[in-house]
Amino acid sequence: MKKSIIPLAIFLIVLSSASLLLSSKDGEDDKFKKVLESYFEEHWKLYPTAATQAGYHNYDNKLEDFSEKYLEKRMEILDIFSQEFITKVDFTKLSPEARIDHEMIRDALDMEVLKNENLLPWEYNPIFYNDIFSNCIRSLFSKEFAPLEIRAKNAADRLKALPKLIKQAKENLKKPPLLYTETAIKQFSAILDFYKNTLPGLIENTPTNSKPKLQDGLNKVLPALEDYQNFLKNELLPRSTGNFRLGQQVHMRLLRPSLQNDIPLQDLVNRATADSRNIRREMFFTCVAFYKIMEPKIDLDNPPPNLTEERLFNEVVSHVMERIAGEHVAKDKYIDKIRDSANEIKDFISNNQLLNFPDGNFDIEPMPLCSQGIRMARTVAPGAYESPGSLSVQVSPICEDWDEEQTNSFLQEYNNSYLYFWTVRRVYPGEFIPLYQTGKHPSLVRKLYPNKALIKSWPITYEELLVTSGFGNYDLRLRLNQLKNLLKMVLDFQLEINVHQGGLTKDQAMRLMTISGFQTQAEAERKWNSIILNPCDAAFSYVGYQEILDMEKQYKSLKGESFSKKEFMDKLLSYGALPLRHLKKKILE
Repeated sequence: MKKSIIPLAIFLIVLSSASLLLSSKDGEDDKFKKVLESYFEEHWKLYPTAATQAGYHNYDNKLEDFSEKYLEKRMEILDIFSQEFITKVDFTKLSPEARIDHEMIRDALDMEVLKNENLLPWEYNPIFYNDIFSNCIRSLFSKEFAPLEIRAKNAADRLKALPKLIKQAKENLKKPPLLYTETAIKQFSAILDFYKNTLPGLIENTPTNSKPKLQDGLNKVLPALEDYQNFLKNELLPRSTGNFRLGQQVHMRLLRPSLQNDIPLQDLVNRATADSRNIRREMFFTCVAFYKIMEPKIDLDNPPPNLTEERLFNEVVSHVMERIAGEHVAKDKYIDKIRDSANEIKDFISNNQLLNFPDGNFDIEPMPLCSQGIRMARTVAPGAYESPGSLSVQVSPICEDWDEEQTNSFLQEYNNSYLYFWTVRRVYPGEFIPLYQTGKHPSLVRKLYPNKALIKSWPITYEELLVTSGFGNYDLRLRLNQLKNLLKMVLDFQLEINVHQGGLTKDQAMRLMTISGFQTQAEAERKWNSIILNPCDAAFSYVGYQEILDMEKQYKSLKGESFSKKEFMDKLLSYGALPLRHLKKKILE
């Protein structure tokens, strides 16, 4: 009798302790959830247009306010919640999943503080206002999340408030970097076109009782928008002399919460130096056979003794690249070719069972003019508060204002062989899988702040698998362009650091890209602009790639002979776009 009672007593004590621990964690998770809900409520009050796009509709009738009073209020709110996430929530008592969200939201808060203390986009970036002008009304009509009558009423309220925001923009903007204003001017013609030519049709389809207020608001906002366009061209552009470099301190503050990685920056810089040298050497060896039959300028069996290795690599690789770059589509077939490439890649992956793809729908569309100029492609997913659904990739068409030389230079860069690997990274499978998996996760924080380094880097690890698995029948032209794309990732990282933390000039950057990186003039110009307009973005791919390589190495050591590349990739993507440091822990559990 006693023998049976003692184990039962021990069992009940253990069960009771476990229940108390679980209750404690659940209780702390609930506290965290309440603070989180309070923060987002305040956050969306400050960014009502972004709230609508995220699928949060409590403030659909409001518009952003960038008056001095409201800007001060923003800092007060950030200070309050920076304290509350620490003082009201005991991090050590949170469940493992809640701890991840806690760290992520604190990173997001750090980004907001940096925006308010140093970046100040409402003073130095007219593109910031363009995003609001473009989406504040459009977002109310693009999805049927509420009856049209309600959405129309909210649109009328926003139209009424829009002239005030336009006035604030004119008063707030000081001396932006020149490229920021030039890009904003290019985008603004499409924004004005929406209000002049698209919105009247949308108003016409609203209920009769909604039309007068909408039309009255539109009549008042059109002159304000036209005046703002003149302001951009005639007043802001001449004084757009601001410094585009963030500086080491601010750039490091921006990198840390953006990357969410483990490898120290100096280690990454050292790896990039070695990788650049090694990839260039591999490109040289890939080119040798081509070079010998392409009217060679140098006898590779007896090269000039004064020719350095670097100059030899440059001569051979650039010679070959120039001769295979002519195989590209016409300008008007560019996006069609991307669609075709995506389908070829998808079929190859499926037929060879290289990866398990989710069943979500996926489309490839041209990017609207109002969003062009920042990046070549972007993935559009359902809002964080919306049900998971189809995703699409918007691809920026070739610039209409480019002359024939610029267009040909761009198309030579994105030739038929190279376009496959750009498509893998930026279109399909691209960001699709991690964003789709993130969209299914219940965490709002993860949907709002997916880790960009993971999203942009994981397809790079997949390129090598495609080539070694026989994609393109082992065509060496594909291998050469895959290596070039790999080299571009390394150079992007180096440029990001040396432009924003150093004094690398445009001429120096252009020489690095065109000579050492074998890029065309049009592509080098585009990348320089991208690094200025979108700080940190050029670092994401390389940092994430190095973290994944480390993960794979450790996972392979853990699994031994049972290691499978496909299983590793499936596991890597199964968690969605988690911060790299947390993803590494989960992979090795």
